[in-house]
Amino acid sequence: MTSSSALPPDAPRSRRRFVKPALILLALIAVAGTFVGLRNSEAKKETKKEEKVRTFELAPGDVAMLERQPLGRQIPLSGTLRPVLSATVRAKVPAEVSRVLVQEGQRVESGQVLVALDTADLRARLDREMAAVAEARARLDLAQKNEANNRALLAKAFISQNAYDSVLNTVQVARANLQSAEAQAAIARRALEDAQVRAPFAGVVARRWVNVGDKVSADTPVASVVDLSRMELEAQVPVSEVPFVKVGQPIAFKVDGFAGRDFGGKVERINPSAEAGSRAISIFVTLANADGSLRGGMFANGTLDTAEGAPVNVLPVAAIVEEGGQSFVLVVKDGKVERRTVVLGVRNAERGLVEVHEGLEAGVPAILVKADGLKAGAKATLKPARAS
Repeated sequence: MTSSSALPPDAPRSRRRFVKPALILLALIAVAGTFVGLRNSEAKKETKKEEKVRTFELAPGDVAMLERQPLGRQIPLSGTLRPVLSATVRAKVPAEVSRVLVQEGQRVESGQVLVALDTADLRARLDREMAAVAEARARLDLAQKNEANNRALLAKAFISQNAYDSVLNTVQVARANLQSAEAQAAIARRALEDAQVRAPFAGVVARRWVNVGDKVSADTPVASVVDLSRMELEAQVPVSEVPFVKVGQPIAFKVDGFAGRDFGGKVERINPSAEAGSRAISIFVTLANADGSLRGGMFANGTLDTAEGAPVNVLPVAAIVEEGGQSFVLVVKDGKVERRTVVLGVRNAERGLVEVHEGLEAGVPAILVKADGLKAGAKATLKPARAS
């Protein structure tokens, strides 16, 4: 049989000498490739076979079982901070602003003058009232002297009792006029003092509404003063959670702008009635702010840990797998891994526990660890716990 690749008889001998070794080499390469392919195919089959029969050995620390523990409730709270003590200082008398002694952001002490009003008219009024007091006192002195003389005449029967009573009445009227004049003078003196608008307590000036030359009337806002040493947060709590909230309960807060710092507070008051629209009840939480770092209007959020209550079925959060909007756990049952869909309840992030309502019974180990290939249907065994 003649090969199609054979050379014609008249081909040169040098070419014939190199053709046979090349054909042999090609044949060897083809055989080697076939052998390697068979080896790789067998290796893949062996690997798949090993994966199919792989058994996961789980230590006691790799699994957890349902336990009965009092879990407690965690109620998220959020709201805007505001100073517990704040006041809008108002003018008490109508006058013109003569001096402004503070600016926004300035710290003031209790009784410090914030704004001074013009006192010319007020001082003139006081002088007039003091003159009226002096006149009333002089009239009273004259009436008392007249009464003393008439009393001596009455004792000697030189005048009638009716005449003496008329003189005595004059004394009483003069005394009443003096008291009225003194009261008017006190009002004028108080108005003069009120021309100095003072801070009602130590704090920080949050706002100022007037400038020099402004005309103010009684009850005109002049400045706002806040005390930043104690802040308050008003938060809404669902009606269903209110029975678990008590006055004095501590709460930890995070405040926007202070990511690495924790703030502590406590429940100060609980509103006795629910909001008409949201059906939620407001609670008021106070936070200490000794260094004054917090400001009014900052947003804070925290979690209120309520009383633990009765024991419930709990499982470590690490055992829960969230997928497609469902929660499930992987358990070891009869040497195999099974997937169980569970219904969860309250979570306690601080303790790393979650309440399990349905889907898992007591005594079934739930897997805590994650590993490649560890899924439903895989073989798994539990190592016995070592004796202490």
